[in-house]
Amino acid sequence: MPDDVLLGADLGTSGLKLVALDAAGEVVGEAESAYEVARPAPGWAETDVGTWRRAFDEALAGLDLSGAPVRALGIAGQMHGAVLVDDAETALRPALLWPDRRATGELARWRALPSADRAALANPLAPGMTGPMLAWLAMNEPAVVDRAAAALLPKDALRATLVPGAVTDRSDASATLLWDVVADDWSAAAVAAGGIDRALLPDVRSSADVVGTAALPVGEVPVVVGGADTPLALFAAGTKGALQVNLGTGVQVLRPGWRPRPVDDPVVHGYADADGGWYAMAALQNGGSAWEWVCGVLGLSWNELFDAAASAPAGAGGAVFRPFLTGERGGVAGPDDRGGWAGLEPGTTRADLARAAVEGIGFAVAAAVGLLDVPSGAVPVVLTGGGARAAVVQQVLADVLQWPVRHLRLRSASAVGAAMLAGRGAGLDVVPRRDHGPMVEPRPAPELARAAERWRGTTS
Repeated sequence: MPDDVLLGADLGTSGLKLVALDAAGEVVGEAESAYEVARPAPGWAETDVGTWRRAFDEALAGLDLSGAPVRALGIAGQMHGAVLVDDAETALRPALLWPDRRATGELARWRALPSADRAALANPLAPGMTGPMLAWLAMNEPAVVDRAAAALLPKDALRATLVPGAVTDRSDASATLLWDVVADDWSAAAVAAGGIDRALLPDVRSSADVVGTAALPVGEVPVVVGGADTPLALFAAGTKGALQVNLGTGVQVLRPGWRPRPVDDPVVHGYADADGGWYAMAALQNGGSAWEWVCGVLGLSWNELFDAAASAPAGAGGAVFRPFLTGERGGVAGPDDRGGWAGLEPGTTRADLARAAVEGIGFAVAAAVGLLDVPSGAVPVVLTGGGARAAVVQQVLADVLQWPVRHLRLRSASAVGAAMLAGRGAGLDVVPRRDHGPMVEPRPAPELARAAERWRGTTS
């Protein structure tokens, strides 16, 4: 174990990961603690902040640091959501999470904004974002809102259990539907339209600013503000001048270097990163989660799914798969779209169904890339996330995009990015070890092209 380490926590929807990063950028320790999302009503998604803190404590207890001093801690967190806290920064109710749809009706307030104010938000409207959720809480739980001193994002609520400070950073603030990307500040118009008390919104500070010092079992540890999970994964990957496709539970297609500007009817997101810049993102809710469902239906493990897909011919024998099991935000598909196979016949095999599932995600990724208006082959494509590890997935993406792709093997990227921010707060500029796989070149694939046409026909 090295002399000093940096800790990075990634507060996910269903689990928390904690990594220890040394000064050479090597991950020298890793632990994880899982938890369930509460669904008290159809379309709702909540988690108690105490559950997150217990998961952090469990992960820290399971991390073998061998007595190495901890220089600082950073936290990455799931984006969007809302946590109301009191004057002591104690949560007043469970956190509302990004998959929650209870605030769908509140989106009408954002649609009714004057066109200039709506365009300045430069983001599609989604009910799981912080602004609509706070509007719903103000209408439906006014007594709780009256007791609130601040409205925090998930990673900020967890951090507040460690050190005082009701603050956030630009990477999370810009994803609330309350942020004017042109002014780079809270949008007074959106705040007013949501019926939200401006005093509830936290101060915005740099992601690497030290908020305070936490008394942890490993000692007194400085804690930085941290950032949202997607931009911190982008930060850890070092993706500049490239297109990054992150294939996890969902899919994020990220293009760094976006320039903030008003957008009248946006189909892609424009968010602040954790390093002073911006990125554009086309997002799919259904990625690895759709493959998990397919595995259950077909009775296959993940490895068996990809082996079966690799054994079937391109085009899946005419079968096509729609991955939109939980609907989408728009752009590629809408909230009422759903998933499943089409084009089946008596000769369709289980391998064809597996192949169609892999190709279906590939076609959805290609549609998301198209929303970013990047000319084919104009920039390198970097693949990240657990769903991109399989060779068949890499080849299908290269063939569908007609673009060379390369997988970046970087486990727990968001947690690593959080540890890098902790390093900056401690005066250390740490670059993680990045293991790039081989370049996968696109192949001529006429059957795949025909399958893509069939797929587009099923989603029109």
